[in-house]
Amino acid sequence: MTKAKHSRFDCSPGCAVEATVSLIGGKWKSIILWHLHADGTLRFSELRRRIPNVTQRTMTNQLRELEQDGLVHRKVYPQVPPKVEYSLTELGRGLVPILEALKHWGDANLDRFGKPSSTADQTTE
Repeated sequence: MTKAKHSRFDCSPGCAVEATVSLIGGKWKSIILWHLHADGTLRFSELRRRIPNVTQRTMTNQLRELEQDGLVHRKVYPQVPPKVEYSLTELGRGLVPILEALKHWGDANLDRFGKPSSTADQTTE
């Protein structure tokens, strides 16, 4: 068995939280995971439409990291033009309760912190 990528954790109290946050942390990873959970298998362009503020380069890098960590499966179809689909792995699906808890907490508390500007712009029109 190969050594885990995240073997740098010393497993002191909070280690498991630190490890989990390192896997899904950052601005876009949890959002990508949420859309793959909520919408199922998606192509790159479909993910970009759902997350319009992420750049193509950042999306590509985040997907690569999620794939390397075993949370996302990338399926390439041998055709022209190339077709690539992304989906959650079994390990990635294990994060669904965490993602749903984050959404539930956000739904309950978003008003305390203000809504994202794109949502606020739409509601004022």
